[in-house]
Amino acid sequence: MLFGIDRLLAEPDLRTPLKGRRVALLAHPASVTADLVHSLDALAALDDIQLTAAFGPQHGLRGDKQDNMVESPDFTDPAHGIPVFSLYGEVRRPTPAMMGSFDVILIDLQDLGCRIYTFVTTLLYILEAAAEHGKSVWVLDRPNPAGRPVEGLTLREGCESFVGAGPMPMRHGLT
Repeated sequence: MLFGIDRLLAEPDLRTPLKGRRVALLAHPASVTADLVHSLDALAALDDIQLTAAFGPQHGLRGDKQDNMVESPDFTDPAHGIPVFSLYGEVRRPTPAMMGSFDVILIDLQDLGCRIYTFVTTLLYILEAAAEHGKSVWVLDRPNPAGRPVEGLTLREGCESFVGAGPMPMRHGLT
């Protein structure tokens, strides 16, 4: 079953598997509800979610680093008092210490579905680390604002990088 942040907020039964578990969020500036509340703030307002950490990809959790190639430091969120780990700073992959801060991570990354956007690589790195550390991952689905066309050549083996982590076409059409 796929659902987005708004449905998770509106339907308490969907959150039942999260009860008693430490929850983290990987989000960016477009991670907002239909009312334009950032996903972190919306989750923190719920009594039945134990939010213990947040992660920010390139450009930061709330878009504080919009310049290209500007890395973000880790910090403590001033409103919620939880650690915010940068996955575009000293590290690109989550460390074991970061992975120890949660049991389940919610991923709320809207993307245009283009291989060279770094969000899909950050998602891949989280999935790999979660498998290694036995963590659960929930990907909160969003419609692709550009539609779902698939276009372009597939990345050639041996050419992988942070802007092309695997064999996918230039425009993969997913979020």
